[in-house]
Amino acid sequence: MNKGHYLTIPDYALNLTLNGMEQARKAGNEIREIIGSEELYVYLSPYIRTRQTFQCIKESVENNVVKTVEDPRIRELDWGHLRHPDENEDIIRARDNFSTFYYRIPDGESGADVYDRVSTFLDTLFRDFNKKEYPQNALIITHGLTLRLFLMRWFHWTVEEFQNLRNPRNCQVVVMQKKADDRYELLTKLTKRDDK
Repeated sequence: MNKGHYLTIPDYALNLTLNGMEQARKAGNEIREIIGSEELYVYLSPYIRTRQTFQCIKESVENNVVKTVEDPRIRELDWGHLRHPDENEDIIRARDNFSTFYYRIPDGESGADVYDRVSTFLDTLFRDFNKKEYPQNALIITHGLTLRLFLMRWFHWTVEEFQNLRNPRNCQVVVMQKKADDRYELLTKLTKRDDK
């Protein structure tokens, strides 16, 4: 991605790169291996690159998908207005020094703001889970920080536990599985900040 794009293109309008498309196709194959012929309910961020990611994933799981819902609450952290990439680098440094969770980006959001959005998304998710016709699997196509905050909310992690983890890699498939006691476990190991 050319950093100069951030001067003229809002984050939500950025396209997926060719490498990103290939990563999404691999993720689609991995998802197909996991779910086999089971049905799939899809939630996705409305950002253009997320929609494009889903189109590539769908090549492998199109016959599994029973419904697709775009939900703005699972969009990327809002960075505010267009600004020079150097300013973004300064903001990233300030946020990393202060707290990824608490630092509010000028004209944008903090991780805590995204956490609140994700919490209201969970209400919808639980209502959908209770529908009689709901399929065996849910696929959430979102962004790295948003996914990590979703997991924080779901598993009741502390702020310190959240901050000790890295975002998943682009198109990394993160799997949660329901156990016999109706609780979920995270099958995918996330990388810790101090891991190489």
